[in-house]
Amino acid sequence: MSARKINLTVNGEAVEAEVEARLNLADFLRQAIGLTGTHVGCEHGVCGACTVIVDGRPARACLMLAVQADGAKVETVESLGTPESLSELQQAFRDRHALQCGFCTPGMLMTIEALLRVEGSPTREEIRDVLSGNLCRCTGYQAIVDAALDAAEARRGTR
Repeated sequence: MSARKINLTVNGEAVEAEVEARLNLADFLRQAIGLTGTHVGCEHGVCGACTVIVDGRPARACLMLAVQADGAKVETVESLGTPESLSELQQAFRDRHALQCGFCTPGMLMTIEALLRVEGSPTREEIRDVLSGNLCRCTGYQAIVDAALDAAEARRGTR
């Protein structure tokens, strides 16, 4: 396999790396950069656990090659906040107990984050629709949808 040099921005930091053409973005983020918040579940783009934001849009990092991210702005769950300073969305997940095992949570957060950036007042149906590609075996989604609504309210300053 031939390696290729890529340049991208990950969570606001410039990254330059030499990658094999077949390396997917999820493995690049986890192994080459050490950002393990992007989870790998099905490796077929079905579960949504690997969702990141690429140039403003949610993307399945297990289906995207790292070389396809050359020149892109990539955001992972690590970009949302810190343990000391959670984002509105992370805080809403915490307050609503919108996670159980936590495996799907990074993908859920990034999918909802992308939605909230374009739709400041999403409906319950819009949230459910955007989450239809993110699988959770534990929660039943109700608390996740409630958390997304709470985060939207917090961002609008109405909560």
